[in-house]
Amino acid sequence: MTPLVIALAGGLGAAARFVIDGVVARRNPFRFPLGTLVVNVTGSLLLGLLTGAVIAYGGAEELQLILGTGFLGGYTTFSTASVEAVRLAVGARALALSFAHAAGMLVLSLAAAGLGLWLTTP
Repeated sequence: MTPLVIALAGGLGAAARFVIDGVVARRNPFRFPLGTLVVNVTGSLLLGLLTGAVIAYGGAEELQLILGTGFLGGYTTFSTASVEAVRLAVGARALALSFAHAAGMLVLSLAAAGLGLWLTTP
């Protein structure tokens, strides 16, 4: 039963990503793909919070799998971020923007995950 629930949670996470990315994209005046950045950084923060809470207070392994692997695995996206970085690299001047996108997402996502762990660990 757990694998089915994880798969359903992954679908819900992907749907949440689609909605949030769309909302951010409609309000984004820049060429920079801000929606994927928002999704990946918030997903990293949530995964850090979940992981920290489990470490500090314990938790059901199934809930970790459902929320962490399922929902947040479906919510965050490495592949879309990679494709967006390549699209930004088209043209000589856009290479810097592409690098900023990829490196910025990595640094911000790691910082968000660390913050989540820090906030939930006593």
